[in-house]
Amino acid sequence: MVRALALSAALIATTPVFAEDGKEAVTTFTLDNGMDVVVVEDHRAPVVQHMVWYRAGSADEPIGSSGVAHFLEHLLFKGTDTLAPGEFSATVAANGGNDNAFTSYDYTAYFQRVAADRLELMMRMESDRMRNLRLNEEDILTERNVILEERNQRTENNPRALFGEQMSAAQYLNHRYGAPIIGWMHEMEDLDMDDALSFYQTHYAPNNAILVVTGDVDPDEVRALADQYYGVIPANADLPERVRSQEPPQTAERRLTFKDSRVAQPYVQRSYLAPERDPGKQEKAAALFMLAELLGGSTTSYLNEKLQFDQQKAVYTGAFYRGVSLDDTTFDLLIVPAEGVSLQEAEDAMDQAVADFIAEGVNEDDLNRIKMQLRASQTYARDNVDGIGNRYGRALTSGLTVEDVQAWPDVLQAVTGDEIIAAAREILQPEASVTGWLMRDDEVTQ
Repeated sequence: MVRALALSAALIATTPVFAEDGKEAVTTFTLDNGMDVVVVEDHRAPVVQHMVWYRAGSADEPIGSSGVAHFLEHLLFKGTDTLAPGEFSATVAANGGNDNAFTSYDYTAYFQRVAADRLELMMRMESDRMRNLRLNEEDILTERNVILEERNQRTENNPRALFGEQMSAAQYLNHRYGAPIIGWMHEMEDLDMDDALSFYQTHYAPNNAILVVTGDVDPDEVRALADQYYGVIPANADLPERVRSQEPPQTAERRLTFKDSRVAQPYVQRSYLAPERDPGKQEKAAALFMLAELLGGSTTSYLNEKLQFDQQKAVYTGAFYRGVSLDDTTFDLLIVPAEGVSLQEAEDAMDQAVADFIAEGVNEDDLNRIKMQLRASQTYARDNVDGIGNRYGRALTSGLTVEDVQAWPDVLQAVTGDEIIAAAREILQPEASVTGWLMRDDEVTQ
């Protein structure tokens, strides 16, 4: 679904958000130019993480320019009017910190982790490159070669990555999630200055960005610094509405076979189109999250116990659900067959095990154990300013709100076994699925 991406009405003014005991103390506000700011306080160590998240990822790229979001991420480490190429990262390192950036389907993010008293320096430099990037043709050629080599190393030389691209392309008939984040090679080769600057000038603006600051900070001081450095940047009055092509009804099961002589271990993967976490109504996503945990989230999960230990038909099984997504995501199953077990036998065994799980219903002891483990992991996660910043940034650029992020642990705890089975029956439908076999060249398909 397409939806507005405002954080929430609570962001109009500076409003501290204190959740129930044990949850982060969050302050949110919006600058006059439309830039949203989230501050998460943690005063246990004099460290701060400064992150700028743009609501622009690979799924927002123009058709024919796949990879430009990631390309621009690389180019942002070139110079500005006040910073020489490479000076940004060198300055961070000289101040005892580290920095990097990453691109996904729904966002591009830039971060620095430094001592708390270096926050102003980070804001000064990051705000500078938000609108003052300076490029030349040598920069374009150099970084285009870098991303092409990155694709060669991570994708072209990895049959599992190539297989994954084909799975996504088959799953999404019309949506841009079907194109790889790094881009298709033939389109990456043609990326030029105009492509990069067009994406930059369109999407890199304060009213399309979220500043997330976590760690040993005072919200009022962050507000003052954000006003000083980001608040003076004009909003993009022509920022386009974030509208994407959507999936038509999926009414046909799809299958693919990918053969490559470099495959070390053949396996079967199945993906189903599935709903993402939606603002204010995360219950179905929570049921799917728990379904993935119960089916294949650990060595004691249902598929592993049944297929690896009881039947000895697999050496690995897994179930995966990526709920943080702006648009429809996938629910995935995977089985790596044991020695002497064919891919067809492995697929049949996986299907039967899933059917048995649905017929038997959820084991309440297993569900309660997973809920207890989640509570513990969520508690430990509060010790990681990097993880906290990522959790809020990913969610907010994907259409969720601060309130949704803070409600998520309780939504998970409230999920019932009946809701999990209902979600499985609804989502695990053949007509919305893609089944892929990753094989060696010399293997037969039966």
